[in-house]
Formats: sequence, C-alpha cells, structure tokens
Amino acid sequence: MSPNGSDLPRCLKGAGGTPTSRRPMRRKLLQALTAGLVLATATGCSYNWEDFPRLGMPTPTTEEAPRILSLWQGSWAAALAVGVLVWGLILWSAFFHRRSRTKVEVPPQTRYNMPIEALYTVVPLIIVSVLFYFTARDESELLSLKKKPDVTVNVVGFQWSWCFNYIEPVAGSTGDAKTSKDLDAIPDRFKEDFPANAGGAYDCGTPGTRNPQTNNPGPTLWLPKGKTVRFVLTSRDVIHSFWVVPFLMKQDVIPGHTNAFEVTPNKEGTFLGKCAELCGVDHSRMLFNVKVVSPERYEQHLKDLVDKQQNGYVPAGIAQTSHEKNRETNNL
Repeated sequence: MSPNGSDLPRCLKGAGGTPTSRRPMRRKLLQALTAGLVLATATGCSYNWEDFPRLGMPTPTTEEAPRILSLWQGSWAAALAVGVLVWGLILWSAFFHRRSRTKVEVPPQTRYNMPIEALYTVVPLIIVSVLFYFTARDESELLSLKKKPDVTVNVVGFQWSWCFNYIEPVAGSTGDAKTSKDLDAIPDRFKEDFPANAGGAYDCGTPGTRNPQTNNPGPTLWLPKGKTVRFVLTSRDVIHSFWVVPFLMKQDVIPGHTNAFEVTPNKEGTFLGKCAELCGVDHSRMLFNVKVVSPERYEQHLKDLVDKQQNGYVPAGIAQTSHEKNRETNNL
C-alpha cells in the first residue's frame, strides 16, 4: 500500500485522501429497515384483517358504541393525514436539500415568509377546531339521559371491587328505591326516574370472585339485551372509573359526585369490565364481567338474587359534597 493511499479504491478515499466509505452506513440503514419490516409483519401474523377498520378497538356491542368508534376512526384518519404530510416534508427536505458533495456554500435560507407562517398557524387551528366540534357533538349525545330508562343500575365502586344495585321491582323484595336510606348518596334528579315500589336486588364482589361460566375474575353485572340501561355511578372511597371494554364507554366514579350514562346492549354474551382509574395498590384487581342476556333471563336472575336473600340495596357510597348539592340546586 502506498503511503498516500493512492492505491485505495476511489470509494474509500475522502477529501484530502482520508479513507472513508458510505457503504457501511447504507448497509446498516438497509438492515434496520429490513428488521423493522420483519417486526411489523411478524407481530401481525395472527391479526384478523377484518378487524383493521376498527383500528384496535373491540367490536361494538351497544347501539351507542358505533358513534364512539366513528369518532375514533375519524381522529385516526386526521392524525394519519397530518403524519403523512409531515413525514413527506421531512423526507423531501432530507433527500432534495442535502448537502452537495461538490458545493460547500450555505444553501439559500428562507425566513420571514408570512404565507408559510400563516399556513402552519391556521391549519393546526382548523384541525383542532374540527376535532373539537365532533368530540363535543358526540359527547353531548352520549351523555344525554332519556326520561324513564328501561333499567337502572347503581354501580358502586370501592377498594377493591364492585357492587351492583338493580333498582327494579322484584317479586319478594319490598321497599322503595326513592326513599331507601341506602341510596341517599344518589341525587333526587336521578331518583325521579326510579320505578315505583322498587325493592331491588344487589350483587357484590371481591377481588377473588369468579364468573362461573368463564372463570373470569370479578363479580358479574347482568343486563337485558335491547333495553336502555342507565348506570348511576357512586363511590364509597376514592375515584374509580367504570369501563366495559366492548361498550367503548367509560366514566369516572367519584365520591360525593354522581355520574350517569346510558347504553342499549344489542349483543348477548359475557364481556370484560375493569376500573380505568389508578385507585390504589390493588387497582389491577378491580375487574368485573358484564353478561348480556334476554329480558326474560334477566328478570329470572333478579328473582334468583332475591331467593338468595340479596334483596334491597347496599349503601351507595359517600353522600353528596356541598359543591355537588349546590350544583343540583342551581340546575333546578
């Protein structure tokens, strides 16, 4: 080998005769891209491509869930469009404005371009405004409460499980949900829609409770198919979050503040539910099941609870805070 490297291949000599090579870098880039492609395809081997339009969301099982799914899909489409635009501009800048091998001068600089600055200020505002409009529209519809729902269930969250008060008139269960001391934590505006002479039934769980059919952990909430169900959410201790996964809907369970929403299950089966708010050391064990059955089977289940002496109601939780009471008064 000559002292000045004149016998080296041209591709291995840089400026001033210094040996360099672009091939190792290109080879590493190609290997990284290949590995990424293999990883992306390997993780999708068991993926059902029929599920792709849902973009990771479970199959909706209520009449309201498709609205949530549509909002999710629209948000993904907007994010993908913005991402493609940004990625395209980055790659275009990287490839077509890279430093020339022969020219070392600084390329022309673009600054104080008012049309461009206005563009990247106005476009994000338009995107956020459109997303806000559809989110507010759908949220208002999903949280609206109909008069006299078919079924009302008081969901009581506590560390570390759930209780379900079925506010229904059930044979063998005497009492009235509107005057029950155990339901004092529920505001009067919800009690107005309670059925008359609703003696009710309840079911409580522990972290060790199991569904007898599926062996899934947690208590089981029974619901009738095709009926509008109102969930009235109360807590005994800290903030929890009531989430039935295929309902695509969840809401916080706040002590001293009662939340509510309604769904209409349209598919029978047993589905998973969980607490979606970090509520303490055993938060991960706050699981439950939702079993959607025919209305006749639902009524039979309530009778079975009464036969097991699970009639009446368990205490709904912490009484309303002063702030919540003031809000109720102002809304009247």
